[in-house]
Amino acid sequence: MPIPKTLARQNPKLGQKKLQDGRASLFLDFYLGRHEVPVLDENGKPVLYTEGLMAGKPKSKITHERRRESLNLYVWLNPRNAQERLQNKNTLALAEKIRFEREQEFLEYREGYRLQKDREQNFHEFFRKLYHEDATYTKSSKLSFRLIHNRFIKYLESIPRLQKYAKFMRFEFVTNELAAGFAEWLKGVCAGEGARKSFFYFKKGCTIAVEEGAMKKNPCNGIVIRCDANVLTKSILSPEEIERLLCTRYKQERPDIQRAFVFSLYTGLRFCDVKNITYANIDFATKTMRFNQIKSEGRSAHSHVVMPLSKDLMELIGFPRDPEDMSEKIFPLPDTSICSRHLKRWVKEAGINKHITWHCARHSFAVNLLNAGANIKTVSALLGHSSIKMTEKYLHVIDSQKKDAINSLGRISFKRDMVYTVATDDDLEEDIEADAV
Repeated sequence: MPIPKTLARQNPKLGQKKLQDGRASLFLDFYLGRHEVPVLDENGKPVLYTEGLMAGKPKSKITHERRRESLNLYVWLNPRNAQERLQNKNTLALAEKIRFEREQEFLEYREGYRLQKDREQNFHEFFRKLYHEDATYTKSSKLSFRLIHNRFIKYLESIPRLQKYAKFMRFEFVTNELAAGFAEWLKGVCAGEGARKSFFYFKKGCTIAVEEGAMKKNPCNGIVIRCDANVLTKSILSPEEIERLLCTRYKQERPDIQRAFVFSLYTGLRFCDVKNITYANIDFATKTMRFNQIKSEGRSAHSHVVMPLSKDLMELIGFPRDPEDMSEKIFPLPDTSICSRHLKRWVKEAGINKHITWHCARHSFAVNLLNAGANIKTVSALLGHSSIKMTEKYLHVIDSQKKDAINSLGRISFKRDMVYTVATDDDLEEDIEADAV
């Protein structure tokens, strides 16, 4: 069945290719333009037309650039019944719809026309939907989307010419240049792998926008933030500093926050995990704790952690107020900002001159275990790491501490004039003669 003749100005054009089974496959032919290359003689000079209307003008070799896209749609060349004719009609209608959409996209790409689609015009509104409570992403992903979006808004507010986009920003304004500037800004405000991890979720959000048709292409393509994954940038609390912290008391302290932080120091739990642990996660008979890490749940096969608990940790956990309600949270903590503020004051009152955050408890747990001689595989399992490679960064801290320990012995006062030289054979003979005398 021949397809309807298309207008000469249509680009792409709908075409068909005859198959051996009596059908034809449909395709789209795009005309992408032409290229003219001057024709040169053996001396490198332009060749001119010698006759006709073009006489005296330079010759050019013209190349027409085309592209063909298969639609994976088929029609019957000679339909034999009403069913095949109806099938042809529906297939051609679908093919024409696809052709029209491709034409609009092509015009938008080449001439700046806007494809009439139901799009979210505000980039911020689109990003907020990624971490909305109704979104289907994991809880950790939602938190990461929220964090990177807030940082993107702060970046826009930090640059006078971009401040007007902090509340409303069209997708076409999110350019590769803007994304590159945001990546550089993240390097300055984030420590360690923070910049790389944050930008990963920004790029992931843009990828989702492209997949949903809200953006034409990902502005983050080609932008890479590199960092040394083996460098641990957060501060570590030594066993002596932890003991000093435990002995420190001050006015208006928060025992609930202190209790939870101490638990993290001796279990390595993240803040998001420790505040959600319930008594149902504790096996009082075997003195073990079982839980799924919120950060890696649904993304890693090692998200489930089983950890034995010491007698002191069991006393720190205590018992639920209602023995029948095991869903009670062990550490009912306030929001992150309040916990961070009280933790900062506690550390300051203890006379510890370090920038300590809640996540430092996890790093301190790992480093102190390795310093005590624990096997790296055991530490990796307790931390819930998916591979030992993630735990190896703590070994670099151990090596640095060994170096500091050696340097702490002080300078050697041994002088060069006290060093004996190597004796020669003549010296040895003289010594023997002297002994004989």
